[in-house]
Parts: sequence; structure tokens; C-alpha cells
Amino acid sequence: MAPGLRGEEGPIAQQRPIGPGRLVLVVGPSGAGKDTLLAAVRQRLAGDESFLFPRRIVTRPPSETEDNVEADETMFRRIAEAGGFALTWTAHGHHYGIPAVIDHALYGGRTAVCNVSREVVAVARRRYRNVTVVEITAPADVLLARVAARARSTDGDPTARVERRVAAAVEPDVVIVNDGALQAATERLLAVMTSTLSPIDRL
Repeated sequence: MAPGLRGEEGPIAQQRPIGPGRLVLVVGPSGAGKDTLLAAVRQRLAGDESFLFPRRIVTRPPSETEDNVEADETMFRRIAEAGGFALTWTAHGHHYGIPAVIDHALYGGRTAVCNVSREVVAVARRRYRNVTVVEITAPADVLLARVAARARSTDGDPTARVERRVAAAVEPDVVIVNDGALQAATERLLAVMTSTLSPIDRL
């Protein structure tokens, strides 16, 4: 568990689910193209204030494929202790946080779209009233090639990133195979974000 994350028996479990806005959680293995796909969708929705794409705070420098806000571990912990994160997790030796600004957006009826780890999905589904989980994936050889092409020394072994598993199994509401033209995957994610899917719907 990342520093400062409120556990199941704390405030997250006790408060009423946050809404009426919608939280779209994008999950998937390294190399699936989540950040690239989200950037394309964000560009398509530029100027539409009903959608929020918060930048993650990560204890790692940003890169061409990941537009995060960098924080060292001390700063990350301070933000967490001050209640500045809605969700946090640890992966690949780094801490990740989704800013608490999404709570304000959801209270106001907006849609927040976040790239997260599967590890926080269960907590998010308890904390928020309207959650849609979208899994972005691709064949194993495509995932490995994309991770290797990044050549980020802070990522560690590319194969280990692709093969990483989390303890909690997650049943996504929608699965998008992102192994072809970016436009096709973009259109599908846009359709999910602008639809009124119930938790049992699939595209």
C-alpha cells in the first residue's frame, strides 16, 4: 500500500459513495498504450468541461509516453498525509497518486477519466457511486515491443513489467484490444465515456 492511503476500515469505507458524476478507470498491462490512447481522447474532448483528465503524481520523471507530475517520496507522503490523493498505489518501485480533485468533479456531476492500477479498483468501486472499468490490452508480443521501445531506465526489466500480476482479480466492464490503428481504439473509448453503460454492460 502506498504512503497515506486510507484503508478499507477508514474514511473511504464509512462515507457515502461519491457522486453523481462518473469515474472511468482505465487499467491494463504496461505497453497496452493507455497513456497514448488517453491523450488522443483528451485531445478529441478538448474544451468539454464535463470531462476531467487528472495528471497522476508519480515518484518518477515524466516521459514522452507518460505525462505525470513528478514528486519525490517525501513530497508524495506529505501530499498523501494532507488528503491530497483520492487513490494511491505502488508499482514497479514507484508511488502513484490520483489527485483528490476528482472528488470535487464527481460531486459536480462531471466524468473523471483516470489511468490506474487494478489494485485500487475495489476501493474505488466502494468509494464512488458510478464507476466504469475499462481494460486496455494487446497481444503479449506487442506489449513487450512497446515497453522495450521506451528504453526508460527507471522502468526496470521490460519482461517483468509486461508479466506483472496484481493480487486482486478485476472484472472490467469493457475490454478494448489496442493492437491496431489508434483511431479505432480512440473511438471505442470515446463511446464508452459518452455512453450510459451499467456495470453489467459490455461493448
